[in-house]
Amino acid sequence: MHDVVIVGAGPVGLFLACELGLAGCSVLVLERAPEPHSPFKAKPLGMRGLSVASVEAFYRRGMLHQLLTASGVHEDPGADPDAHEPSALRGGHFAGMVLDPALVDVAALPYRLPSPAMEVLLTHLESVETLLSEQASRLGVDIRHGVTVSAIAQNKECAVARAGEDEYAARWVVGCDGGRSAVRGLAGFEFVGTEPQLTGYSMHVTMAGAEELRSGINLTPTGMYLQPSEGHIGMMDFDGGAFDRSQQPTRDHLQEVLRRVSGTDVTLSEVHLASSFTDRAMQTTTYRRGRALLAGDAAHIHSPLGGQGLNTGIGDAMNLGWKLAATVHGYAPDGLLDTYTRERHPIGAAVLDWTRAQVAAMRPDPHGQAIQAVVRDLIGTRDGTTYMFERLSGASIRYDLGSEHPLVGRSAPDLRLENGTRLGDLMRDGRGVALDFSTDQCLRDSAMGWESRMRYAAGPARNDLGLGAVLVRPDGVVAWAGDRTPDREAFERAAGHWFGGPEI
Repeated sequence: MHDVVIVGAGPVGLFLACELGLAGCSVLVLERAPEPHSPFKAKPLGMRGLSVASVEAFYRRGMLHQLLTASGVHEDPGADPDAHEPSALRGGHFAGMVLDPALVDVAALPYRLPSPAMEVLLTHLESVETLLSEQASRLGVDIRHGVTVSAIAQNKECAVARAGEDEYAARWVVGCDGGRSAVRGLAGFEFVGTEPQLTGYSMHVTMAGAEELRSGINLTPTGMYLQPSEGHIGMMDFDGGAFDRSQQPTRDHLQEVLRRVSGTDVTLSEVHLASSFTDRAMQTTTYRRGRALLAGDAAHIHSPLGGQGLNTGIGDAMNLGWKLAATVHGYAPDGLLDTYTRERHPIGAAVLDWTRAQVAAMRPDPHGQAIQAVVRDLIGTRDGTTYMFERLSGASIRYDLGSEHPLVGRSAPDLRLENGTRLGDLMRDGRGVALDFSTDQCLRDSAMGWESRMRYAAGPARNDLGLGAVLVRPDGVVAWAGDRTPDREAFERAAGHWFGGPEI
């Protein structure tokens, strides 16, 4: 019996597998695809933008350099972190209306410090999955392809995933198997939301008359199309989601839609690859049922507008991994695993609403055009663009952890000690971190009570943001923050709340 069976070997399932493997859990990943490579994961259709929050997750686990290299980025921002000031989102948009990075008020972003992980990264799924697969294998994770789960059974002690004649038993099963998740249906999760208004298409083509198409994102009186690179076309057709997505779109159909939404006579000579999607926005009412959990698109689906699906899924995995590991190892405080739904469900709901708002603004009718005019006015201002950046980058995310301190519940800034040690460096082993800036290192003895679950580091900081100490959860979220003279009892209460009782 494994500790955890993960169904789905996409980026979310693999990131979760790495988190659990790092924490010493035995993990089996089951993937229905017979092999990991797919043309839909490579350039150009596999291109994705990783948000600041996602890049930060890779940084905190020591995988940023490999991710940059795999993504074709040869400049390592970690080489001189002091020179890498917080910057704006590159290429971000709301409903096709592109943000001006120069209008982002970086100084207004909450608790940001220079870090190697400060910018959106353009990459592709194949790079991300290859990196995570290699990392998972190094951590002892067993990944098996060509396994289609057909049943889930569970009791108070374990869960069993069935695939054909085989059974895979584990203490927990996690569905990371995408928008058409088998685990979601087999484990009885309720899935609710709104039906589609459009059908979207992404395709790699050879075409005649390409010069008639404008590059970038283009809102038109009949829909939307974008041309991020030569031969790569995306488009949205407000057909109420009428296209039968069980069928592969034909060249003639794709050409008809492209001509209509672009208002051109472009001719598709050859379709090399094509896929379709809708803006159907659905979410499970909970992310846990008994010993079954969900993460990523298995828990929430929406249109790809804004590119937040992958990033939301990585956030799910980062939040769930350490909590599930603590539960497996038996030191989790009561109710810790249930904070996964409590913290991440509102984030997923907000993303669904964000994409719904974009679809409403993109409708090719007077109502959508009126909304566009309002949004264009807003993103022409510094405050409006900064707000959009915060939403798109994940910088505005704050979990309600019951504290009035404005830093608690946020992703921790990359605090750096005078000796050069950065918070990101201290988080690579997946433990929590206690940073103590007090002159007498007053939290040292207390922190030793959780030595196997958190790292303790002390000393003056290059920029302590007015703090005396800070406790950071394994997912990088601030669990507690103390003033210039840290309160030991408050620190110990927070440590016990998130890390269980002390070991000594």
